[in-house]
Amino acid sequence: MSVSFRSTCPADDSLVWEGPADEAAACAAAVHRCRAAQPGWAETPLDARIAVAKRFATLARERADEIAALISRETGKPLWETKTEAAGIAGKVDLSIAAQAERAGERLSPTPFGQSALRHRPHGVLAILGPFNFPAHLPSGHIIPALLAGNCIVFKPSELTPAVGEMLVGLWRDAGLPPGVLELVQGGRETGAALIDCAIDGLLFTGSARAGLHFQQHFAARAGFLLALELGGNNPLIAWDGDADVAAETIAQSAFLTAGQRCSCARRLIVPDNDDGRAIVDAAVALAERLRIGRWDADPQPFMGSLISAEAAASVDRAIDRLAAQGGRVLTGTRDALPGRAFRAPTIVDMSAARRDDEEIFGPVLQVLRVPDFDAAIAAANDTAYGLSASLLSADDGLWNRFLARSRAGVVNRNRPTNGAASNLPFGGSGASGNHRPSAWYAADYCAYPVASAEAASLQPGQPDLSPFLEPGPAA
Repeated sequence: MSVSFRSTCPADDSLVWEGPADEAAACAAAVHRCRAAQPGWAETPLDARIAVAKRFATLARERADEIAALISRETGKPLWETKTEAAGIAGKVDLSIAAQAERAGERLSPTPFGQSALRHRPHGVLAILGPFNFPAHLPSGHIIPALLAGNCIVFKPSELTPAVGEMLVGLWRDAGLPPGVLELVQGGRETGAALIDCAIDGLLFTGSARAGLHFQQHFAARAGFLLALELGGNNPLIAWDGDADVAAETIAQSAFLTAGQRCSCARRLIVPDNDDGRAIVDAAVALAERLRIGRWDADPQPFMGSLISAEAAASVDRAIDRLAAQGGRVLTGTRDALPGRAFRAPTIVDMSAARRDDEEIFGPVLQVLRVPDFDAAIAAANDTAYGLSASLLSADDGLWNRFLARSRAGVVNRNRPTNGAASNLPFGGSGASGNHRPSAWYAADYCAYPVASAEAASLQPGQPDLSPFLEPGPAA
């Protein structure tokens, strides 16, 4: 018997979506439909697959305002931010088409016997588990290149954003995607566990490092299984020199955008233990206290909306309490008039003289670390099991070159936020932040595998020439 679940708007607890959670039988049936459809989809000419994707992009553009409003209602993110996410869905199509041509296209080279060829083939049936923080953009970063490659997909959105997931799949069906090519299952952890136990050929996952570790262990004995993980980060931002007020703007963008619910958000602010460092921290605190917090549809628009849920906000509170118990000094973060239970103020905690755990706090919390010199700053930046993003704020080319050479992160920025990333570049990290399968421009790499061929139009005698290795034949 299916259990009903619902999603609510974190800003006011109003109902957004309600429906049954899919059980194991429904997941298996979805995989079976994909398995049946996959050969035909893989044999569909690439131009025809691209045409479906372009129709999807057209529909996404036409319905961008509706999409943005739904994302905002279900996540609590301000409308100005979700409009950017909605626009990015269509933009991801053209980028994925270009990336597929560059990274996973076809190459033919003439040879004395005919030709050698490089082609790419789909894996088969892939499961995609989506996140809540970018419930349209991040799943699309998997779905679009996987479909272009000829895979079929079973997509389970986050249980916190089922309405956005349903909307995405509906757009693809309206674009003319054949039945069985993209299947939707809804539910929480139990549904996800049932799905990954099905006969799938790979899993594409965006989420926490803890869940990523579980999937690596779960699939370790399954030979030939594709696992692409885009995980979290305990990301450092070194603010070393420059105008303190300008640095504070980049710090706020890095730490508090999307209420800190981006895997690439800055979690640690590393500054020199001198007057320049103190000025930067003071400016960051002053700016954090002025950031507007409010409902997704408020006018004027807030910089920060709510977290995904009241439970997530309570988890952030517990994390701040842990930092304080470890010796941290809260510099800012208490505010009386918040709009609801899921809202939290930008919080900055000085952990310079405290014991610090290497944990990702998925919310608007920034930890300050003061260091004596730049070598210590790089060491502090790298003092983490994660390796997703890192930034340096400095006008010194020499410091940048040292940081770039020694930083252990997949996205390394200069005088830009940690959460700034280009869609025409790879996005992913090392260590606990992934498994060396970056997404964005490089998603084409994990959505297909290379096939190398040596080809001749017909059998040709003497190629290879075995005569030197033959015993004399019988006399005529």
